[in-house]
Amino acid sequence: MLEVDVHTDLEEVKRLWMNHWPQRCLFDLWPVRACFQAQFNHSPYFLVARQDGKFRGMLALSWIDEEQCYGHYPGEIWHGKTWLEQNKIIAADPEICSILLNHIPATARIRYLTLPSYLADDPLTAEDEIGYLFFPQQYDGSFQTYLQGFSGKSRKKIRCELNRLTAGGVSYRYDSFADVEQLFRMNLDNFEEQSYFSDPRFLNSFETLADWLHANRLLRVTTVLIGGRVAAVDFGAVWGSTYTVLAGGTHADFPGVDILINFHHIEWACQQRLMEVDFLCGDFNWKNRFHLTPRPLYEIMKLQAPASWQDAVVSRDEACAY
Repeated sequence: MLEVDVHTDLEEVKRLWMNHWPQRCLFDLWPVRACFQAQFNHSPYFLVARQDGKFRGMLALSWIDEEQCYGHYPGEIWHGKTWLEQNKIIAADPEICSILLNHIPATARIRYLTLPSYLADDPLTAEDEIGYLFFPQQYDGSFQTYLQGFSGKSRKKIRCELNRLTAGGVSYRYDSFADVEQLFRMNLDNFEEQSYFSDPRFLNSFETLADWLHANRLLRVTTVLIGGRVAAVDFGAVWGSTYTVLAGGTHADFPGVDILINFHHIEWACQQRLMEVDFLCGDFNWKNRFHLTPRPLYEIMKLQAPASWQDAVVSRDEACAY
């Protein structure tokens, strides 16, 4: 018999995550998610499917008060958008996945999902935002080979822009933890209320995340100095063979420096023979131009469940049998 249990205790859902969640990318790590849970403090709501006592699947959700819906754990929503990517539904087969989704007791919007193939044509599923990746092996780990993929006109334009920036003298500083605070300040100065960091919950989450990455020797901070002044700071993490660029800030006095620092990330990844660089979602008017590989993420939108679905959940802490 298949049973679906509901778990809402934070320590219990942590145990479930640690025992069953696949560790495929940085965003799969519980401590990364915990940085956001601590600040947003949404109530977890994990649905776990078991058959004859054996684990068969899990849907990790949070109740998001301000949206009045469920979202993927930990529910870090800002202006209707989440931030953590490559969310998942863990299911042994399509039937288990369907049962888990049917057990959501209210409206749900589960975003930035990587989907198994059997959900691609599901009516609940729609394409969400596009993530962008760089694969050094596509260019035999050669930054010069990568540049040759641009048209002559594009290379000339890029060269002119980079020459303009480097004319004042460019240098790089690495892993200066103090520069992370400057990143936040520059991002806020540039985007003001449109910056994620204008929300204290996000700012505190990222500060905690940077601390954790630094303590675990995963943090990479890249600082561009032009004429001795800080022009840009990015921070990211290297986990396994993937470099994930997590956040950045640029100084308004150096327009176009984002091009310089992103080329620098790509060149460094080639030198390190990494498998991929994850530049996350959003084109920001450069990722397609840089010939990055698009990776669509998906969302599942489920409206208020019928009464029969709600009746199926006996209580928040009791098992439901099929």
